[in-house]
Amino acid sequence: MNHVVERLSQSIREYRRDSLLAPVFVALEVVMEVLIPLILAGLIDDGITGGNMPIILKLGLVLLLFAIMSLVFGVLAGKYAASASAGFAKNLRHDIFHNIQDFSFANIDKYSTASLITRMTTDVTNVQNAYQMIIRIAIRCPLMLVFSFLMVVGINAELSLIFLILLPVLGIGMYLIITKAHPLFELVFKTYDHLNKVVRENLRGVRVVKSYVREDYETRKFRDVSTTIYGYFSSAEKLLAFFSPLMQAVIYASILLISWFGAQFIVLGNLTTGELVSLIAYAMQILMSIMMLAMVFVMITMARASAKRITEVLDEEVDLVNPASPIYEVADGSVIFDHASFSYTKDAERLALKDISLTIASGETVGILGGTGSSKSTLVQLIPRLYDATDGRVLVGGRDVREYDLAALRDAVAMVLQKNILFAGTIRDNLRWGNPNATEEEIIHACKLSQAEEFISALPETYDTHVEQGGSNISGGQKQRLCIARALLKKPKILILDDSTSAVDTKTDSLIRVAFKTELPETTKIIIAQRISSIQDADKILVMDNGRITAEGTHAELLEKDPVYREMYHSQMKGGEE
Repeated sequence: MNHVVERLSQSIREYRRDSLLAPVFVALEVVMEVLIPLILAGLIDDGITGGNMPIILKLGLVLLLFAIMSLVFGVLAGKYAASASAGFAKNLRHDIFHNIQDFSFANIDKYSTASLITRMTTDVTNVQNAYQMIIRIAIRCPLMLVFSFLMVVGINAELSLIFLILLPVLGIGMYLIITKAHPLFELVFKTYDHLNKVVRENLRGVRVVKSYVREDYETRKFRDVSTTIYGYFSSAEKLLAFFSPLMQAVIYASILLISWFGAQFIVLGNLTTGELVSLIAYAMQILMSIMMLAMVFVMITMARASAKRITEVLDEEVDLVNPASPIYEVADGSVIFDHASFSYTKDAERLALKDISLTIASGETVGILGGTGSSKSTLVQLIPRLYDATDGRVLVGGRDVREYDLAALRDAVAMVLQKNILFAGTIRDNLRWGNPNATEEEIIHACKLSQAEEFISALPETYDTHVEQGGSNISGGQKQRLCIARALLKKPKILILDDSTSAVDTKTDSLIRVAFKTELPETTKIIIAQRISSIQDADKILVMDNGRITAEGTHAELLEKDPVYREMYHSQMKGGEE
């Protein structure tokens, strides 16, 4: 837990001053509130009981002044506590998001998207609330408890024994309740991850849900997860609910005992009426402090699970880092796989790629063909170092990819992934992801090469047309062409198309290939495709199966020597004729 506190405290930064000022004003507020019952006792004994109007006016003004000062200090404490906690949460979200941006695919695979979202929202909010209570309530309550108890001892040491007897009962009960509630809160936040996943999948796949009429199924799935959270929360809250009657019992017992013994002391002349009133006021301060302290412990109990989950993300070591003296210039688009193997699980017996040896000259066009699960995408993801080879090497421009600055390497490699993603904004905004400084002419030229210019020009607002999140308001083929144009704006040395023309017709596919051949002769082009027609003009075609390259050659060579390729070709040609 010490490491968790130390790690999270690094996110306080510029709000350290506010974090220190809040307890200072809390302490001043407590001093004023503790002095008020003492002044009240003097007002009753020396002023009201004796009928001394000057004393009444004097102590009345002092009482009013202390009350105003307590109010001012309380407001300032609340202001700085709110600023410190909100700023801490802002920095914490920034630190989590910043760390996630450096994650490799392997790091991201370790956490689900829903889990990362929960940690940045629900968990950060829990920690924020706990932090505000710590720098305000957790400071106020112990101070109030100690000062008030000292005042009680000063007034009547014998009556203070009442608190020494009752407070341990309250403390033991609070400890037992909280230790049993903490594991339940941990389960709650883990289930929140699953809830977010269900909601996210439903919203992203709402068209599929409706087309398959699966609304009832999705509703049941959501209800089951929501019911699980309800069960955990209600169990935890039931445990915490026991604290309230325990607290009330201690409060009423204290007041009754103080009133009973205090009355006897008054009769004996060992206590004044004003002192009894102040004792009851101090008793309320002590017991209310304990009650509020219990609330702090409940919040900390909830926040402990959240803090641990946040720290896991902050402590996650990125497995892809820049070397000590990185190379910032990629010489050319040549690619060499030197006995490269790869496993997603770092398990040598579960290799996704097995001993790949391959040489691609700069400027070549290479096609990759293979069935589902043959690791075609895994192979090309090693080139821009989205993953590192488990064994062997991958070289780009004649140098091991691990020698490059990551940003420089990825700037030289443009990759259009299987899942084409567009972001909310205009078409022009999305295209400039490839090059923020691209001119209008460069944007139009890239769109012409990707065969996107024609459909963009037909839109009422052309390049200023708004794209919904994920590109839901444009077709799959249009989305693919925009993603290709975005990649071309990088002016890469290596262009990788991972099944990125599957949604366009064969004519458009052919036009894109011709444009690449004539306009990008020096760019190495690696094309993963399901259609042989998309890659048959390539300088080299690779056939993959089960993480290995089973055949390599030109279209003509593979037709002659590889029965698998030949069968795929004739099957597709026959399907085309039909």
